[in-house]
Amino acid sequence: MALYLKAAEIMEKVEGKQGALKTLVYDSQFKNIKQLFALVCETQKFSSVLQEIIESTKLLRHTKLKMPLAKVLVYDLLIGQGLKCGGSWKAMMMKHRSRLQAELARMKVKQKVSRNEDLLPCSVKHPAGDQLPRYVRVNTLKTTVEDVVDYLKRDGFSYLGKASRLEDLSLKDRYFLSDLHLPELLVFSPKTDFHDHFLYKAGHIVLQDKASCLPAHLLSPSPGSHIIDACAAPGNKTSQLAAIMKNKGRLFAFDLDGKRLATMSTLLLRAGVTCQQLANQDFLKVDPDNPQYKDVEYILLDPSCSGSGMVCLQDNTSADQEEQQARLASLASFQLRCLNHALRFPSLKRLVYSTCSIHKQENEEVVAACLQQNPGFRLVPLLAEWPERGLEPLPQCLRASTAKTLTHGFFVALLEKHSEPGNTKQELAVQRSGPEVKPRNLPSSEKRPAASEEDSEASETEDRSTPVGGQTGSKPNNKKRRKRKKKKKGAETAE
Repeated sequence: MALYLKAAEIMEKVEGKQGALKTLVYDSQFKNIKQLFALVCETQKFSSVLQEIIESTKLLRHTKLKMPLAKVLVYDLLIGQGLKCGGSWKAMMMKHRSRLQAELARMKVKQKVSRNEDLLPCSVKHPAGDQLPRYVRVNTLKTTVEDVVDYLKRDGFSYLGKASRLEDLSLKDRYFLSDLHLPELLVFSPKTDFHDHFLYKAGHIVLQDKASCLPAHLLSPSPGSHIIDACAAPGNKTSQLAAIMKNKGRLFAFDLDGKRLATMSTLLLRAGVTCQQLANQDFLKVDPDNPQYKDVEYILLDPSCSGSGMVCLQDNTSADQEEQQARLASLASFQLRCLNHALRFPSLKRLVYSTCSIHKQENEEVVAACLQQNPGFRLVPLLAEWPERGLEPLPQCLRASTAKTLTHGFFVALLEKHSEPGNTKQELAVQRSGPEVKPRNLPSSEKRPAASEEDSEASETEDRSTPVGGQTGSKPNNKKRRKRKKKKKGAETAE
Protein backbone atom coordinates (compact mmCIF):
# COMPACT_ATOMS: atom_id res chain seq x y z
CA MET A 1 0.00 0.00 0.00
CA ALA A 2 3.01 2.27 0.43
CA LEU A 3 3.23 2.58 -3.37
CA TYR A 4 -0.32 3.97 -3.66
CA LEU A 5 0.01 6.30 -0.68
CA LYS A 6 3.23 7.79 -2.07
CA ALA A 7 1.76 8.05 -5.59
CA ALA A 8 -1.32 9.83 -4.20
CA GLU A 9 0.88 12.23 -2.24
CA ILE A 10 2.82 13.15 -5.39
CA MET A 11 -0.37 13.49 -7.46
CA GLU A 12 -1.73 15.94 -4.90
CA LYS A 13 1.49 18.00 -4.96
CA VAL A 14 1.58 18.10 -8.77
CA GLU A 15 -2.03 19.25 -8.98
CA GLY A 16 -1.30 21.83 -6.27
CA LYS A 17 1.65 23.27 -8.25
CA GLN A 18 4.16 22.17 -5.62
CA GLY A 19 6.70 20.90 -8.13
CA ALA A 20 7.29 19.03 -11.36
CA LEU A 21 6.15 15.40 -11.41
CA LYS A 22 9.52 13.86 -12.18
CA THR A 23 11.34 15.98 -9.60
CA LEU A 24 8.83 15.06 -6.88
CA VAL A 25 9.14 11.36 -7.71
CA TYR A 26 12.94 11.35 -7.65
CA ASP A 27 13.05 13.43 -4.48
CA SER A 28 10.66 11.05 -2.69
CA GLN A 29 13.41 8.48 -1.98
CA PHE A 30 10.89 5.69 -2.61
CA LYS A 31 12.67 2.34 -2.87
CA ASN A 32 11.28 1.51 -6.34
CA ILE A 33 11.48 4.82 -8.23
CA LYS A 34 10.68 3.36 -11.67
CA GLN A 35 7.51 1.67 -10.44
CA LEU A 36 6.35 4.84 -8.68
CA PHE A 37 7.17 7.04 -11.67
CA ALA A 38 5.24 4.79 -14.07
CA LEU A 39 2.16 4.71 -11.83
CA VAL A 40 2.09 8.50 -11.27
CA CYS A 41 2.67 9.30 -14.96
CA GLU A 42 -0.07 6.98 -16.19
CA THR A 43 -2.51 8.07 -13.50
CA GLN A 44 -1.93 11.71 -14.38
CA LYS A 45 -2.39 10.95 -18.09
CA PHE A 46 -5.80 9.36 -17.44
CA SER A 47 -6.68 11.84 -14.69
CA SER A 48 -9.77 13.36 -16.36
CA VAL A 49 -11.11 9.91 -17.31
CA LEU A 50 -10.54 8.54 -13.81
CA GLN A 51 -12.17 11.56 -12.19
CA GLU A 52 -15.30 11.14 -14.31
CA ILE A 53 -15.53 7.46 -13.37
CA ILE A 54 -15.03 8.19 -9.67
CA GLU A 55 -17.58 10.99 -9.61
CA SER A 56 -20.18 9.07 -11.63
CA THR A 57 -19.97 6.04 -9.31
CA LYS A 58 -19.81 8.20 -6.13
CA LEU A 59 -16.76 6.17 -5.06
CA LEU A 60 -15.48 8.79 -2.61
CA ARG A 61 -18.73 8.78 -0.68
CA HIS A 62 -18.81 4.99 -0.47
CA THR A 63 -15.15 4.50 0.48
CA LYS A 64 -14.15 7.77 2.26
CA LEU A 65 -11.07 7.91 0.01
CA LYS A 66 -9.57 11.20 -1.12
CA MET A 67 -9.47 11.89 -4.86
CA PRO A 68 -5.69 11.46 -5.44
CA LEU A 69 -5.63 8.05 -3.71
CA ALA A 70 -8.85 6.98 -5.44
CA LYS A 71 -7.33 7.86 -8.83
CA VAL A 72 -4.19 5.72 -8.42
CA LEU A 73 -6.20 2.76 -7.08
CA VAL A 74 -8.84 2.96 -9.83
CA TYR A 75 -6.14 3.32 -12.48
CA ASP A 76 -4.42 0.08 -11.47
CA LEU A 77 -7.73 -1.72 -10.98
CA LEU A 78 -9.23 -0.82 -14.39
CA ILE A 79 -6.40 0.23 -16.71
CA GLY A 80 -3.06 -0.80 -15.19
CA GLN A 81 -1.62 -4.20 -14.28
CA GLY A 82 -4.03 -4.90 -11.41
CA LEU A 83 -3.92 -3.88 -7.77
CA LYS A 84 -0.57 -4.47 -6.06
CA CYS A 85 -1.94 -4.44 -2.53
CA GLY A 86 -3.86 -6.84 -0.35
CA GLY A 87 -5.93 -6.80 2.81
CA SER A 88 -8.77 -4.35 3.43
CA TRP A 89 -7.74 -1.93 0.66
CA LYS A 90 -7.99 -4.59 -2.05
CA ALA A 91 -11.20 -5.98 -0.60
CA MET A 92 -12.78 -2.51 -0.61
CA MET A 93 -11.82 -1.80 -4.23
CA MET A 94 -12.93 -5.26 -5.44
CA LYS A 95 -16.32 -4.61 -3.87
CA HIS A 96 -16.82 -1.67 -6.25
CA ARG A 97 -15.03 -3.13 -9.29
CA SER A 98 -18.14 -4.10 -11.25
CA ARG A 99 -19.65 -0.60 -10.97
CA LEU A 100 -16.35 1.03 -11.96
CA GLN A 101 -15.93 -1.30 -14.95
CA ALA A 102 -19.50 -0.62 -16.06
CA GLU A 103 -18.91 3.12 -15.99
CA LEU A 104 -15.69 2.76 -18.03
CA ALA A 105 -17.57 0.66 -20.60
CA ARG A 106 -20.39 3.24 -20.74
CA MET A 107 -17.85 6.01 -21.49
CA LYS A 108 -16.39 3.99 -24.38
CA VAL A 109 -19.83 3.34 -25.87
CA LYS A 110 -20.77 7.00 -25.55
CA GLN A 111 -17.58 8.15 -27.32
CA LYS A 112 -17.69 5.22 -29.81
CA VAL A 113 -14.21 3.96 -29.02
CA SER A 114 -12.85 0.55 -28.08
CA ARG A 115 -9.51 1.29 -26.39
CA ASN A 116 -8.88 3.09 -23.10
CA GLU A 117 -6.31 5.35 -24.82
CA ASP A 118 -8.98 6.57 -27.23
CA LEU A 119 -10.77 8.24 -24.32
CA LEU A 120 -7.87 10.66 -23.89
CA PRO A 121 -8.03 14.18 -25.39
CA CYS A 122 -5.61 14.84 -28.28
CA SER A 123 -3.60 17.24 -26.12
CA VAL A 124 -2.94 14.41 -23.66
CA LYS A 125 -2.07 11.87 -26.36
CA HIS A 126 0.48 14.33 -27.81
CA PRO A 127 1.25 16.75 -24.96
CA ALA A 128 2.94 20.03 -25.83
CA GLY A 129 5.20 19.59 -22.80
CA ASP A 130 6.96 16.67 -24.50
CA GLN A 131 8.12 19.07 -27.23
CA LEU A 132 9.49 21.79 -24.95
CA PRO A 133 13.26 22.02 -24.47
CA ARG A 134 14.78 20.91 -21.18
CA TYR A 135 15.97 24.04 -19.38
CA VAL A 136 18.71 23.85 -16.76
CA ARG A 137 19.64 26.83 -14.59
CA VAL A 138 23.23 26.90 -13.37
CA ASN A 139 23.36 27.57 -9.62
CA THR A 140 26.05 30.24 -9.38
CA LEU A 141 26.17 29.88 -5.60
CA LYS A 142 28.06 26.61 -6.12
CA THR A 143 29.64 26.80 -9.56
CA THR A 144 29.93 28.79 -12.79
CA VAL A 145 28.34 28.39 -16.22
CA GLU A 146 31.78 27.74 -17.74
CA ASP A 147 32.55 24.91 -15.27
CA VAL A 148 29.17 23.25 -15.87
CA VAL A 149 29.63 23.45 -19.64
CA ASP A 150 33.10 21.88 -19.35
CA TYR A 151 31.79 19.11 -17.08
CA LEU A 152 28.93 18.28 -19.46
CA LYS A 153 31.26 18.23 -22.47
CA ARG A 154 33.42 15.67 -20.65
CA ASP A 155 30.22 13.76 -19.87
CA GLY A 156 29.46 13.26 -23.56
CA PHE A 157 27.30 16.31 -24.37
CA SER A 158 28.10 18.54 -27.37
CA TYR A 159 28.07 22.30 -26.74
CA LEU A 160 26.88 24.50 -29.61
CA GLY A 161 27.59 27.90 -28.01
CA LYS A 162 25.02 30.63 -27.40
CA ALA A 163 21.68 30.58 -29.20
CA SER A 164 21.05 33.57 -31.46
CA ARG A 165 17.35 32.97 -32.20
CA LEU A 166 14.44 31.03 -30.76
CA GLU A 167 14.57 28.37 -33.50
CA ASP A 168 18.04 27.35 -32.27
CA LEU A 169 16.44 25.90 -29.13
CA SER A 170 14.92 22.95 -31.04
CA LEU A 171 17.63 20.44 -30.17
CA LYS A 172 18.11 16.69 -30.53
CA ASP A 173 20.21 14.00 -28.93
CA ARG A 174 22.96 15.26 -26.58
CA TYR A 175 23.44 18.74 -28.02
CA PHE A 176 22.99 21.81 -25.80
CA LEU A 177 23.18 25.61 -25.94
CA SER A 178 23.37 28.68 -23.74
CA ASP A 179 20.04 30.53 -23.78
CA LEU A 180 19.76 33.74 -25.81
CA HIS A 181 17.95 35.69 -23.03
CA LEU A 182 19.15 34.35 -19.66
CA PRO A 183 22.93 33.93 -19.19
CA GLU A 184 22.71 31.26 -16.45
CA LEU A 185 20.35 29.04 -18.46
CA LEU A 186 21.40 26.02 -20.55
CA VAL A 187 19.05 24.40 -23.08
CA PHE A 188 18.85 20.69 -23.97
CA SER A 189 16.64 18.43 -26.07
CA PRO A 190 13.15 17.75 -24.61
CA LYS A 191 13.68 14.26 -23.16
CA THR A 192 17.07 14.93 -21.53
CA ASP A 193 16.90 13.66 -17.94
CA PHE A 194 19.15 15.04 -15.19
CA HIS A 195 17.41 13.66 -12.10
CA ASP A 196 20.13 11.06 -11.53
CA HIS A 197 22.97 13.33 -12.64
CA PHE A 198 25.71 14.36 -10.19
CA LEU A 199 25.30 18.08 -10.98
CA TYR A 200 21.62 17.96 -10.03
CA LYS A 201 22.07 15.90 -6.88
CA ALA A 202 24.92 18.19 -5.74
CA GLY A 203 22.81 21.31 -6.28
CA HIS A 204 25.04 22.70 -9.05
CA ILE A 205 22.12 22.84 -11.49
CA VAL A 206 18.39 23.45 -10.99
CA LEU A 207 15.74 22.01 -13.32
CA GLN A 208 13.57 25.06 -13.94
CA ASP A 209 11.50 26.15 -16.92
CA LYS A 210 12.78 29.26 -18.68
CA ALA A 211 9.58 31.23 -18.05
CA SER A 212 9.84 30.47 -14.34
CA CYS A 213 13.35 32.01 -14.34
CA LEU A 214 12.10 35.36 -15.66
CA PRO A 215 10.66 36.91 -12.44
CA ALA A 216 13.86 36.76 -10.36
CA HIS A 217 16.02 37.67 -13.38
CA LEU A 218 13.93 40.77 -14.10
CA LEU A 219 13.69 41.83 -10.44
CA SER A 220 17.51 41.70 -10.34
CA PRO A 221 18.13 42.68 -6.69
CA SER A 222 21.62 43.89 -5.86
CA PRO A 223 23.81 41.94 -3.38
CA GLY A 224 23.17 43.06 0.21
CA SER A 225 19.51 43.92 -0.47
CA HIS A 226 16.54 42.99 1.67
CA ILE A 227 13.99 41.05 -0.40
CA ILE A 228 10.62 39.36 0.14
CA ASP A 229 9.53 36.26 -1.77
CA ALA A 230 5.86 36.51 -0.84
CA CYS A 231 4.51 33.09 -1.91
CA ALA A 232 7.78 31.24 -2.05
CA ALA A 233 7.32 27.43 -2.19
CA PRO A 234 8.49 25.22 -3.81
CA GLY A 235 11.59 27.47 -3.81
CA ASN A 236 13.26 27.53 -7.25
CA LYS A 237 12.70 31.28 -7.61
CA THR A 238 13.92 31.79 -4.03
CA SER A 239 17.19 29.98 -4.73
CA GLN A 240 17.58 32.01 -7.93
CA LEU A 241 17.12 35.27 -5.98
CA ALA A 242 19.77 34.13 -3.49
CA ALA A 243 22.16 33.42 -6.36
CA ILE A 244 21.57 36.88 -7.87
CA MET A 245 22.19 38.40 -4.41
CA LYS A 246 25.34 36.23 -4.04
CA ASN A 247 23.91 35.10 -0.67
CA LYS A 248 24.46 38.63 0.67
CA GLY A 249 21.57 40.47 2.31
CA ARG A 250 18.30 39.08 3.71
CA LEU A 251 15.74 37.05 1.83
CA PHE A 252 12.39 36.75 3.63
CA ALA A 253 10.35 33.86 2.20
CA PHE A 254 6.73 33.23 3.18
CA ASP A 255 4.36 30.36 2.47
CA LEU A 256 1.15 29.34 4.16
CA ASP A 257 1.62 25.60 3.50
CA GLY A 258 3.90 24.01 6.08
CA LYS A 259 4.62 20.89 3.98
CA ARG A 260 5.58 22.98 0.95
CA LEU A 261 7.85 25.06 3.16
CA ALA A 262 9.58 21.93 4.51
CA THR A 263 10.22 20.73 0.94
CA MET A 264 11.52 24.18 0.09
CA SER A 265 13.91 24.14 3.05
CA THR A 266 15.48 20.93 1.70
CA LEU A 267 15.79 22.43 -1.79
CA LEU A 268 17.48 25.59 -0.48
CA LEU A 269 19.89 23.54 1.61
CA ARG A 270 20.93 21.56 -1.48
CA ALA A 271 21.34 24.81 -3.43
CA GLY A 272 23.64 26.30 -0.79
CA VAL A 273 21.33 29.19 0.13
CA THR A 274 22.23 30.81 3.48
CA CYS A 275 20.63 34.28 3.38
CA GLN A 276 17.03 33.07 3.71
CA GLN A 277 14.58 33.56 6.57
CA LEU A 278 11.62 31.19 6.09
CA ALA A 279 8.24 31.79 7.69
CA ASN A 280 5.17 29.53 7.66
CA GLN A 281 2.87 32.54 7.42
CA ASP A 282 0.16 34.08 5.27
CA PHE A 283 1.79 36.99 3.41
CA LEU A 284 -1.41 39.02 3.71
CA LYS A 285 -0.97 38.95 7.50
CA VAL A 286 2.63 40.19 7.42
CA ASP A 287 2.85 43.71 8.84
CA PRO A 288 4.63 46.04 6.36
CA ASP A 289 5.43 48.42 9.23
CA ASN A 290 7.27 45.77 11.23
CA PRO A 291 10.82 47.14 11.82
CA GLN A 292 12.47 44.01 10.42
CA TYR A 293 11.03 44.82 6.97
CA LYS A 294 11.95 48.53 6.98
CA ASP A 295 14.77 47.97 4.47
CA VAL A 296 12.85 45.70 2.06
CA GLU A 297 13.35 47.24 -1.41
CA TYR A 298 12.38 44.31 -3.65
CA ILE A 299 9.42 41.92 -3.62
CA LEU A 300 8.74 38.92 -5.83
CA LEU A 301 5.03 38.09 -5.81
CA ASP A 302 4.02 34.84 -7.53
CA PRO A 303 0.64 34.15 -5.87
CA SER A 304 -1.69 31.18 -6.22
CA CYS A 305 -3.27 31.12 -9.66
CA SER A 306 -5.25 28.83 -11.96
CA GLY A 307 -2.07 27.16 -13.27
CA SER A 308 -3.61 27.28 -16.75
CA GLY A 309 -0.21 27.93 -18.35
CA MET A 310 1.38 24.76 -16.97
CA VAL A 311 1.25 22.11 -19.68
CA CYS A 312 1.07 19.29 -17.15
CA LEU A 313 -1.86 20.93 -15.33
CA GLN A 314 -3.99 22.03 -18.26
CA ASP A 315 -7.55 20.87 -17.79
CA ASN A 316 -8.96 19.37 -20.98
CA THR A 317 -12.38 18.58 -19.58
CA SER A 318 -15.40 20.65 -20.51
CA ALA A 319 -15.65 22.46 -17.18
CA ASP A 320 -18.70 24.51 -16.36
CA GLN A 321 -18.06 28.04 -17.64
CA GLU A 322 -19.85 29.75 -14.77
CA GLU A 323 -17.89 27.72 -12.25
CA GLN A 324 -14.61 28.53 -14.01
CA GLN A 325 -15.41 32.25 -14.17
CA ALA A 326 -16.30 32.26 -10.47
CA ARG A 327 -12.99 30.58 -9.66
CA LEU A 328 -11.04 33.06 -11.79
CA ALA A 329 -12.85 36.00 -10.17
CA SER A 330 -11.97 34.65 -6.72
CA LEU A 331 -8.32 34.16 -7.69
CA ALA A 332 -8.11 37.64 -9.25
CA SER A 333 -9.54 39.16 -6.08
CA PHE A 334 -6.92 37.36 -3.98
CA GLN A 335 -4.10 38.34 -6.35
CA LEU A 336 -5.12 42.01 -6.27
CA ARG A 337 -5.19 41.96 -2.47
CA CYS A 338 -1.68 40.50 -2.44
CA LEU A 339 -0.42 43.17 -4.84
CA ASN A 340 -1.96 46.03 -2.91
CA HIS A 341 -0.58 44.63 0.34
CA ALA A 342 2.92 44.22 -1.12
CA LEU A 343 3.02 47.85 -2.27
CA ARG A 344 2.53 49.02 1.34
CA PHE A 345 6.10 48.15 2.38
CA PRO A 346 7.62 51.59 3.07
CA SER A 347 11.04 51.19 1.38
CA LEU A 348 9.83 49.19 -1.62
CA LYS A 349 11.44 50.20 -4.93
CA ARG A 350 10.53 47.38 -7.29
CA LEU A 351 8.07 44.50 -7.38
CA VAL A 352 7.67 41.66 -9.86
CA TYR A 353 4.20 40.15 -10.22
CA SER A 354 4.03 36.81 -12.03
CA THR A 355 1.62 33.94 -12.62
CA CYS A 356 1.68 30.67 -14.54
CA SER A 357 -1.75 31.57 -15.93
CA ILE A 358 -2.86 32.40 -19.47
CA HIS A 359 -6.01 34.26 -18.36
CA LYS A 360 -6.13 38.03 -18.79
CA GLN A 361 -8.33 38.19 -15.70
CA GLU A 362 -5.42 37.00 -13.51
CA ASN A 363 -2.77 38.98 -15.37
CA GLU A 364 -3.31 42.28 -17.16
CA GLU A 365 -6.61 43.03 -15.41
CA VAL A 366 -5.10 42.53 -11.95
CA VAL A 367 -2.08 44.71 -12.76
CA ALA A 368 -4.22 47.45 -14.33
CA ALA A 369 -6.54 47.53 -11.31
CA CYS A 370 -3.53 47.70 -8.98
CA LEU A 371 -1.98 50.61 -10.92
CA GLN A 372 -5.28 52.47 -10.78
CA GLN A 373 -5.39 52.07 -7.00
CA ASN A 374 -1.66 52.79 -6.51
CA PRO A 375 -0.68 55.71 -8.77
CA GLY A 376 2.67 56.01 -6.99
CA PHE A 377 3.82 53.00 -9.03
CA ARG A 378 4.33 52.51 -12.76
CA LEU A 379 5.11 49.65 -15.12
CA VAL A 380 8.66 49.13 -16.38
CA PRO A 381 8.97 47.95 -20.01
CA LEU A 382 10.64 44.53 -20.10
CA LEU A 383 13.01 42.81 -22.57
CA ALA A 384 12.30 44.59 -25.85
CA GLU A 385 13.52 41.53 -27.77
CA TRP A 386 11.08 39.12 -26.03
CA PRO A 387 8.70 37.67 -28.66
CA GLU A 388 5.42 37.76 -26.71
CA ARG A 389 4.08 40.89 -25.00
CA GLY A 390 1.33 41.58 -22.50
CA LEU A 391 -2.14 42.07 -23.93
CA GLU A 392 -3.29 45.62 -24.60
CA PRO A 393 -3.18 48.04 -22.92
CA LEU A 394 -0.13 46.66 -21.08
CA PRO A 395 2.51 45.72 -23.70
CA GLN A 396 5.23 46.59 -21.14
CA CYS A 397 4.55 43.20 -19.52
CA LEU A 398 5.72 39.81 -20.80
CA ARG A 399 3.80 36.70 -21.67
CA ALA A 400 5.19 33.25 -22.43
CA SER A 401 3.67 30.23 -24.18
CA THR A 402 4.56 26.88 -25.70
CA ALA A 403 4.03 28.24 -29.23
CA LYS A 404 5.79 31.62 -29.12
CA THR A 405 8.54 31.21 -26.51
CA LEU A 406 8.95 27.40 -26.20
CA THR A 407 8.11 27.51 -22.49
CA HIS A 408 5.14 26.92 -20.24
CA GLY A 409 2.52 29.66 -20.20
CA PHE A 410 3.53 32.58 -17.96
CA PHE A 411 2.97 36.28 -17.26
CA VAL A 412 5.40 38.81 -15.74
CA ALA A 413 4.99 42.50 -14.81
CA LEU A 414 7.55 44.77 -13.12
CA LEU A 415 6.22 47.65 -11.01
CA GLU A 416 8.50 50.50 -9.92
CA LYS A 417 7.91 53.29 -7.41
CA HIS A 418 8.02 56.86 -8.77
CA SER A 419 11.03 58.94 -7.84
CA GLU A 420 8.65 61.92 -7.46
CA PRO A 421 5.07 60.83 -6.73
CA GLY A 422 3.70 64.31 -7.51
CA ASN A 423 5.26 64.58 -10.99
CA THR A 424 2.48 65.12 -13.52
CA LYS A 425 4.29 63.44 -16.42
CA GLN A 426 4.89 60.34 -14.36
CA GLU A 427 1.24 60.24 -13.28
CA LEU A 428 0.18 60.38 -16.92
CA ALA A 429 2.56 57.52 -17.70
CA VAL A 430 0.93 55.42 -15.00
CA GLN A 431 -2.52 56.22 -16.31
CA ARG A 432 -1.49 55.17 -19.80
CA SER A 433 0.06 51.99 -18.42
CA GLY A 434 -2.88 51.11 -16.22
CA PRO A 435 -6.40 52.19 -17.16
CA GLU A 436 -9.15 51.22 -14.78
CA VAL A 437 -9.63 47.52 -15.42
CA LYS A 438 -10.77 45.64 -12.36
CA PRO A 439 -11.20 41.89 -11.86
CA ARG A 440 -14.83 40.96 -12.36
CA ASN A 441 -17.05 40.35 -9.34
CA LEU A 442 -14.47 41.74 -6.94
CA PRO A 443 -16.11 41.53 -3.50
CA SER A 444 -16.17 44.87 -1.72
CA SER A 445 -15.02 43.22 1.48
CA GLU A 446 -11.79 42.19 -0.24
CA LYS A 447 -10.86 45.61 -1.63
CA ARG A 448 -7.85 47.39 -0.22
CA PRO A 449 -8.72 49.21 3.02
CA ALA A 450 -8.71 52.99 3.17
CA ALA A 451 -5.23 54.47 2.96
CA SER A 452 -3.34 55.41 6.09
CA GLU A 453 -2.57 59.05 6.84
CA GLU A 454 0.94 58.71 5.35
CA ASP A 455 -0.47 57.16 2.17
CA SER A 456 -3.04 59.94 1.85
CA GLU A 457 -0.41 62.66 2.18
CA ALA A 458 1.79 61.02 -0.44
CA SER A 459 -1.01 60.89 -2.97
CA GLU A 460 -3.11 63.91 -2.13
CA THR A 461 -2.29 65.66 -5.45
CA GLU A 462 -3.86 62.84 -7.48
CA ASP A 463 -7.24 63.32 -9.12
CA ARG A 464 -9.07 60.09 -8.25
CA SER A 465 -12.42 59.58 -9.92
CA THR A 466 -13.11 56.56 -7.70
CA PRO A 467 -11.28 56.72 -4.33
CA VAL A 468 -10.18 53.41 -2.80
CA GLY A 469 -12.83 51.81 -0.65
CA GLY A 470 -15.39 54.34 -1.89
CA GLN A 471 -14.15 57.02 0.54
CA THR A 472 -13.67 60.59 -0.54
CA GLY A 473 -10.46 62.47 0.15
CA SER A 474 -10.50 64.58 3.31
CA LYS A 475 -7.65 66.97 2.36
CA PRO A 476 -7.68 69.74 -0.28
CA ASN A 477 -5.23 69.56 -3.14
CA ASN A 478 -1.95 71.53 -3.13
CA LYS A 479 -3.10 74.17 -5.69
CA LYS A 480 -6.09 75.22 -3.57
CA ARG A 481 -3.92 75.25 -0.45
CA ARG A 482 -1.36 77.54 -2.11
CA LYS A 483 -4.11 79.97 -3.24
CA ARG A 484 -5.47 80.22 0.32
CA LYS A 485 -1.96 80.85 1.67
CA LYS A 486 -1.42 83.68 -0.88
CA LYS A 487 -4.76 85.33 0.05
CA LYS A 488 -3.91 85.07 3.75
CA LYS A 489 -0.43 86.55 3.18
CA GLY A 490 -1.95 89.40 1.13
CA ALA A 491 -4.41 90.19 3.90
CA GLU A 492 -1.63 90.26 6.50
CA THR A 493 0.43 92.66 4.32
CA ALA A 494 -2.58 94.96 3.90
CA GLU A 495 -2.99 95.09 7.67
